[in-house]
Amino acid sequence: MDQIRKPEDQIVVKGRIVMLDMHNANPAAIDDVRSIVKQHGGVIDLSGIHNVGRIVRMMPPDAEAAVALGEWLERADSLLDASALDLSQADLSGADLAMALLTQTVLRNAKLVGTDLYRAHLQGAVLDEADLSAASLVKVELDEASLRGATVNAADLGGASLWAVDARAASFRATHLDGASLIDVRLEGADLTNASVRETSLRATLDEHTVVRGLSGTLFGPAVIDQAGGRREINGPELEQWLNSRGASVRVLDPRLGNIT
Repeated sequence: MDQIRKPEDQIVVKGRIVMLDMHNANPAAIDDVRSIVKQHGGVIDLSGIHNVGRIVRMMPPDAEAAVALGEWLERADSLLDASALDLSQADLSGADLAMALLTQTVLRNAKLVGTDLYRAHLQGAVLDEADLSAASLVKVELDEASLRGATVNAADLGGASLWAVDARAASFRATHLDGASLIDVRLEGADLTNASVRETSLRATLDEHTVVRGLSGTLFGPAVIDQAGGRREINGPELEQWLNSRGASVRVLDPRLGNIT
């Protein structure tokens, strides 16, 4: 069983590093997390469970959020509940956050590279400038969340719900949006290069800075085009032509072919 190494920098849990770079966190948060570890003789034993995905590579500066993460690391059978906490700048890359409760959680500038967020609750969450590259966001709930400037490249948002999401200037390069519902989503300046859609509801606002080169598949409209100081709603062949003239290869489906919510 591994002991704590370089306690000012990291904590090791039974052969698995779960916290790194703690010197960047709030000092009070570090003390609280270490107190949890000391209760277990310098280690947190996950009862022989391997690859549980309880990984925190960098704690957030916010003390309350750091304590919540520390307690989650300790309890191998619990889901993460960090609702309304400030996890800004945390690095949870590669962690298993499936079905996590992150409603109204602030994850500004957080790193969630390769993180499993299957069916996670992120309603109203703030993910501005966060890095969600290669993350699993299958069936995630992102209604009313903010993804301004976020990087969501090569992520899987299959069946995800995005209603009233602000994703201006976000990057969705090579992202899977199959079956996702993007209703009233702001995509001005967003990059959808090589993203895939399959029966995806793309009732979004686009503008001349929205990149759709290589976007492929099938989708439902209508979309709102914000261009030359005016806004207009287009659908069907007109939406298809607007997208494909900018390098996409999509077919806009008749709404009667599917159930749109």
